[in-house]
Amino acid sequence: MSGDNPEIKTRTDDRLTLRAEQAELELSLDGGCITAFRWHGEGGALNWMRPAPAGSGFPPTDAACFPLVPYSNRIRNGRFEFDGRVFQLPLNFPPEQHSIHGHGWQNRWRVEAQSAATATLVFEDLEGGENAWPSGYRAEQRFELSKQDLLIEISVSNEGFERMPAGLGLHPYFPRTPLCRLTANVGQMWESDDEVMPTLMIAPPDGLNPGAGIEVSSTQLDNVFTGFDGKAVIEWPEWRAKMTIQSGASLGFLVIFTPPGEDFFCVEPVSAMTDAINQAAEGRGDSGLRILAPGERFTAKVRYAPELEPQ
Repeated sequence: MSGDNPEIKTRTDDRLTLRAEQAELELSLDGGCITAFRWHGEGGALNWMRPAPAGSGFPPTDAACFPLVPYSNRIRNGRFEFDGRVFQLPLNFPPEQHSIHGHGWQNRWRVEAQSAATATLVFEDLEGGENAWPSGYRAEQRFELSKQDLLIEISVSNEGFERMPAGLGLHPYFPRTPLCRLTANVGQMWESDDEVMPTLMIAPPDGLNPGAGIEVSSTQLDNVFTGFDGKAVIEWPEWRAKMTIQSGASLGFLVIFTPPGEDFFCVEPVSAMTDAINQAAEGRGDSGLRILAPGERFTAKVRYAPELEPQ
């Protein structure tokens, strides 16, 4: 179905549900977020991402996953200079002192297409300006569910007449069990200050190196890793289960967030480091920042492939 379908135009239900045999994906138009990704079986439902609360009005940080567009992570003080103009973005997550996670997660998306197991959601900010973004843009997410996996394609296209910076990523929340383990091949790690801003690039210390595997329940991280090769594996031994996360070369950074005392953790493939736009302005050539010309599109894909051991 397309955006011209009257059923979609008049939709009032805030959540969409996609199904493919035992797999189920639930989406919310508020924030363009995932509210549940689960498999149904004889023993009940197994949630591969932390499910959002029922009903509407929950904060985006309670979602199962939300999009990061047109930038990821933080922009220092919400302020940057680009092509000779100074931009001051709203500080959108008080008491956070920096603008964070882009625009898409705090705005409403619309359904452009939907079938039983696929959906395309769109968010547009076509104005641009000093309190928005250097150019108007269109963001799109396409979800494709199968009985084996979930594929998400996220993109941003420059719809204006000026160049614009761009970044993409996804911010999923995974269940944090006592024996949960994460493995991911990365290069360096950015140390962070108390405001989670990058300070120094170092080799990942022992115990904090996802390349060697980390025990999620006993590890505290809120850091960006460079040189991500696109593959991360989460294991839940209690469930005899694991998930492989596979992304393309355009998402060459990985954010790992394991907050103490919480029942979730985050593994976020992203295209750039924290505060990439200001880091690039200071001369860093490895920030990951993309510059889109008018009419240009930047696309990234992430596949989530769960597995259960045979009984």
